[in-house]
Amino acid sequence: MKRVIKVGFSDFWPEFKENQNFIMDALTSNYEVIISNEPDYLFYSCFGRQYLKHDCIRIFFIGEDLQPDFNLCDYSIGFSHMVFGERYIRFPLYHIYEQDCLMAEQKHLISDTEIDNKSRFCNFIYSNTKANPFRGMFFDSLNIYKRVDSGGKYKNNLGFRVDNKLDFQRMYKFSIAFENNSSEGYTTEKILQAFAAGTIPIYWGDPRIGEEFNERAFINCHRFETIEAIIDQIKTIDGNDNLLRQMLREPAFVKDRRETKRDLEDFLRNLIDKPYEEAFKRSRHAAGRDYETLQQQMSKIIDNPVLRGSYRILKRIKVILMKRDL
Repeated sequence: MKRVIKVGFSDFWPEFKENQNFIMDALTSNYEVIISNEPDYLFYSCFGRQYLKHDCIRIFFIGEDLQPDFNLCDYSIGFSHMVFGERYIRFPLYHIYEQDCLMAEQKHLISDTEIDNKSRFCNFIYSNTKANPFRGMFFDSLNIYKRVDSGGKYKNNLGFRVDNKLDFQRMYKFSIAFENNSSEGYTTEKILQAFAAGTIPIYWGDPRIGEEFNERAFINCHRFETIEAIIDQIKTIDGNDNLLRQMLREPAFVKDRRETKRDLEDFLRNLIDKPYEEAFKRSRHAAGRDYETLQQQMSKIIDNPVLRGSYRILKRIKVILMKRDL
């Protein structure tokens, strides 16, 4: 008989499915899982503050370029290569895209016909306008050499938004696969989906990307000192059919990604198999309690339109008074 555990999910992205996700996959192999509004184990992400209402064991999953606040969570699953004892595990976001992972694992089997059908140069599919400006700068620079088709909201030059990213990318030799920001360990689905579509990713983001993906299969922008040097390398590949085919037929991964999934199962089993009170790791007394109470109070202000408006007015008054004092 599997042990029964009650889990909850909070503050994830809108498309997140509570009953069908990578966390449930990792848990159901060892436990009978009941999804509850009053969980013993709460998994939460960074798109809200509802997790503060739950006084249970909290596990923070980071889907953005952020670091965990271990004053508010007991454990964390994130991007960083940090070490924090048994309280943290690195599990990059791209691992949750199972279908894309499977296709990326087979990308080196691409046929001559598929390569010959890549009649277009390079694609760029982004809608986030708040990302590091280097992404837009690179698009503009590469677009001078040869037209880059932008099918997202950001810098769109097609007149329409791409509906099916995978099918769209399949027509291209190259895909600009830039993260929202550059940070060690911050690796999302962008390079993975470019591989899945059978293109050569032009990647920027995680400086340690070569530890997970085969650098003979993509252009690692972190290996070049200037945008001009990156574009020179793209020109070389673009003008050499043999080199292009060689890169498209290189494997995407440098190690078995299933090891990472097994590590996540072990991480979760370790924390859940502890006696419940022992599994709490954040400080729930003294300064730790005061810190969490402050976060809860701030959350009420942010989530309440009236209080939020008053808070903004007070901030403006403070700025005005400081200027007068100067």
